[in-house]
Amino acid sequence: MAKRLTTFSKFLITLVIVAAIFLGGKWVLDNTEFGQNLLNQAKSDGPEMVKKDSKKSGAGDDDVLKVQIFTWGGYAPGLYFNEGAEPSERSRFYQDYGLKVKFELIDDFDGSRQAWKADEVHLLGNETGAMNTEMEGLAPYDPKIVLQCDWSRGGDAVVVRRDITNVNDLKGKKIAYAGFTPSVTFLVYMLESAGLSINDVEPVEVPLPTDAANAFIGGQVAAAIVWSPDDEKCVREVAGARVLQSTKEASNIIADVYMAKDEYVKANKDKIDKFYEGWMIAAAEINSVPSNKDKAARILAEVTGIPVPDALSAINNVRLTTQGDNMNYFGLNLDYKGMTGEQLYTKMGSEFEALGQAPASRPSWRQLAYPNAARSANAKLTGSTHRAEGAAEFKPVTEETKAKPAISKKLVSINFETGQFELDPNAKTIIDLQFASILKSYGNTRIRIEGNTDNVGSKSSNKA
Repeated sequence: MAKRLTTFSKFLITLVIVAAIFLGGKWVLDNTEFGQNLLNQAKSDGPEMVKKDSKKSGAGDDDVLKVQIFTWGGYAPGLYFNEGAEPSERSRFYQDYGLKVKFELIDDFDGSRQAWKADEVHLLGNETGAMNTEMEGLAPYDPKIVLQCDWSRGGDAVVVRRDITNVNDLKGKKIAYAGFTPSVTFLVYMLESAGLSINDVEPVEVPLPTDAANAFIGGQVAAAIVWSPDDEKCVREVAGARVLQSTKEASNIIADVYMAKDEYVKANKDKIDKFYEGWMIAAAEINSVPSNKDKAARILAEVTGIPVPDALSAINNVRLTTQGDNMNYFGLNLDYKGMTGEQLYTKMGSEFEALGQAPASRPSWRQLAYPNAARSANAKLTGSTHRAEGAAEFKPVTEETKAKPAISKKLVSINFETGQFELDPNAKTIIDLQFASILKSYGNTRIRIEGNTDNVGSKSSNKA
């Protein structure tokens, strides 16, 4: 059986190979006409070549916009438009806008925050609901949300054991989730869809989403809020386990964004505008052309070190938000009735505060939002590829669809006058309060409304 080389043996072999190349190369340089010509050319052209390479790399250049990324599909547009992580003359940010951009992969959460505070990066990745939990540490730097990167579309999921058939079955059960993270957002909205709250289940808070997955695999909990690809691992390793729902269904609850310090935004408005515009163009191109998505996946894989198929899957697990989507997110489209950044941030702020995970003195949405870049680009970024995502289209209801088990059920009581069918203002208010948020957050899910009637009149007159 073949054995893996130890680190030390690899090191020795590397030294031998390097030494052999060095000695062989030195002999060629010293003893052949070809070698002498190379030496002469290097002496005459060396400084210019070094200068040219430095210009491409942007090394040591204070004029570079430094952007933090996690290993996440939502960051593909920036890497795609930049032709990689490093600033270069091949970058379309540079070619189209004269902007040098460097992406810094910092998967360590706390490390990314420290880098932002120390100005080692200018743009920091965050998530709209969960950022409430960080405001005690971030607020002193006056953060501004400058663009929405994506909506999670499968990156977050709840895995359950075989005896759990819908969300309502989770009542009284142990659910593992990572506190202070978007997992809380998913848990809150999921339970709300069944008329439940965290008080109706037995919450098992853990430090990381991977810990939630391990708790589920270890049989400690009945369900867990996990991040992709741990959902697949849980289903694979626990007999009868399945994904009950994910952000493919709860399509508008987890919104990833970039934020910058207010002082940086004020001093570099032009850079922010150019970066925003380039990012939106990239998102539109990736969303609309499969070959562009493949290219983005290859670049994402190269930068993060994950396999290309995994990178492509990561991109497919998000909605890369466009110019139109950002107009909606920032509340700039007055005709938009769906979920906005303000609604998410405000609702989850209250939820996190109730859990003791967010300070009461956190900034308001008005203090955080910086919609100027989206507003400035709106006249330029036109056409179908830049439009906001449309509403999900559903096929006509079939008998099979009618009989399909629901993933969650919510009971709401409203009253009618005897023999009447019209809703009074009070009933409409109840429906708005109980269902509006669910309709906005579960944009890719069919909502089935069932009810009963009184015994006044004929059977046909009591049917819709």
